[in-house]
Amino acid sequence: MFDLTGKIALVTGAASGIGEAIAYTFAKRGAFVYVADINETDGSQVAESIRNDGYSAVFLSLNVTSDQECLDATHKVHRMHGRLDILVNNAGIGHVGSIEQTSADDLDSLYAVNVRGMFSLTKAFIPEMLKQKYGVIVNMSSVGGVAAVKDRIAYCTTKFAVVGFTKCLALDQALDGIRANCICPGRVETPFVKARLAEYPDPEKAYREMAATQALGRMGTPEEIAAAALYLASDEAAFVTGTALLIEGGFTVGK
Repeated sequence: MFDLTGKIALVTGAASGIGEAIAYTFAKRGAFVYVADINETDGSQVAESIRNDGYSAVFLSLNVTSDQECLDATHKVHRMHGRLDILVNNAGIGHVGSIEQTSADDLDSLYAVNVRGMFSLTKAFIPEMLKQKYGVIVNMSSVGGVAAVKDRIAYCTTKFAVVGFTKCLALDQALDGIRANCICPGRVETPFVKARLAEYPDPEKAYREMAATQALGRMGTPEEIAAAALYLASDEAAFVTGTALLIEGGFTVGK
């Protein structure tokens, strides 16, 4: 079940956190994984670690805000494997603040990565997927893409856009053998979140307060999100397209 043997996958933002967990999970299930990230040092280490564990991966330097680098990525993948079966658009950045505390430049920066970068990379790979009449696209949204989160106006704006983009993509390509879905995680204990928690005067208290916003009383793990990505990428999810899958520990329960 959930076997990806022989599949070629590319995961953006794979140098750490959720992206790293997805890359590892896919590789363990038999996929060849392109570990794509702007962070060459950490991304290369992730790919090397996957290979050292006996699986297949290679690092791909990629800045999703560059249209040219997105096109170059398709050429590199095509030269090495001739196709891409699974694209995971996981690269993303965040920002804390209400509209008074958020500049237009802040919004533009988030939009460039979270929305336009996703659009550009998907657009670059779609022609080949259309030719092969097969492709799976998994986009990373957020619980903030289906429900408002306080002091996250720019972030939520972009993540709501990801849900809309995914649904439109799924509808447009439904008869082309291409499925598109997105995942909407709640708060997940990633290295980024841990670093932010460390900035608080009382990190343990800050963790408890953040975790308490989710009905299960804890944060999720990157591996739990990766398991959902595995399902959506697998043939077992062949009848699933256009969905926004909530994995948020009950954040939206009762809202």
